[in-house]
Amino acid sequence: MTRTPGVASAILFACATTAAAQSDLRTAAAGLTSADPAVRAKAACDVREHGSEAAPVIPQLVTLLGDASPVDRGVCGEHTWRFGHVEDLTTPGEQAASALVAIGVRSFEPLLASLKSPVWIARRNAAWGLGAIRDARAVEPLLRALGDENGAVRAEAAWALGATGDERAIAPLTRRLKDDDAHVRRQAAWALGVVAR
Repeated sequence: MTRTPGVASAILFACATTAAAQSDLRTAAAGLTSADPAVRAKAACDVREHGSEAAPVIPQLVTLLGDASPVDRGVCGEHTWRFGHVEDLTTPGEQAASALVAIGVRSFEPLLASLKSPVWIARRNAAWGLGAIRDARAVEPLLRALGDENGAVRAEAAWALGATGDERAIAPLTRRLKDDDAHVRRQAAWALGVVAR
């Protein structure tokens, strides 16, 4: 059997690269259970960089969705503009949701299940993740989340419905324009502007 030196080198390089990536993922995943919330948030950011290859870490990320410990957003090297100002804080839960979105469609069912969490912050982060994934299967559960007892969950569900762009959301979002929570009203108005185009 004749071997081409370039092919053999490419195979060895690919194997070494894959092993290094798996080692990096294991290192990042280990930080997800740290006692330090900044380490947990940074670990979720590091896991996010692995994209779909991080699917084995989905259960740990789902566990973090309810983690509302505030940390400096700079821990992940990012700052976000929102409502005219820079948001300086993030949470391990928000970063876990972002990592789940980066993993992709394999995160859909775990995010969907998290909409039923007893922890409101987990429900909020799950709603955001479902909106960011933009899968039409999330529309009905997100419509139900518009009725959540917690205003932050309702607001995120409104945003997520806007992100999906599904017209089934128009009437429920219109009703949310009269919500007691101003943030819910703002998000519903934004979502209607996107969906009704």
